Amino acid sequence: MYGVNAAYAASRKLSPAIVRAATVALVAIGLSGCSSIRENRGYVADQVLTSAIQPGVDNRQSVTATLGRPSFTSQYGDKTWYYVSSTTGRKPFVRPRIDTHSVLAVEFDAAGNVVAANRSGMEKVVFLSPDGDVTPTLGRERSFLEDLFGNIGTVGSGQGPGAGPGGR
Repeated sequence: MYGVNAAYAASRKLSPAIVRAATVALVAIGLSGCSSIRENRGYVADQVLTSAIQPGVDNRQSVTATLGRPSFTSQYGDKTWYYVSSTTGRKPFVRPRIDTHSVLAVEFDAAGNVVAANRSGMEKVVFLSPDGDVTPTLGRERSFLEDLFGNIGTVGSGQGPGAGPGGR
């Protein structure tokens, strides 16, 4: 009987340490779920490679060999290749927030030689706020019932689509 009580007393002495360790582990696991999630979007920019592009020295082939294919190219005017890179951070259940944003615009002449390599960042980003959840349209607004029952009386009366002079 004495041995059982001694084992019980010994286990009671260890339990606060075990409880503390378990609590610390649970808090650490809970806080790891609140950490920010970082994502790279678009071109992953390397400062050494992007600074290696020199106007008057490089051409389309050397730019492709150094930087790879662009994110997109211009469709009008002078040929320009754009390398767009963004790093976002977001907490769980929250919309992503742009931390860093950079655009490298490489302009070419008609012969395919680099004319300029311009860099821009967050200063040129425009944040738009949409105007509500409704898209404005031309015409009059109709209710659901008007849409549902709007054709009653027009079928067969010669007022439908394609009805010209003389009815049908």
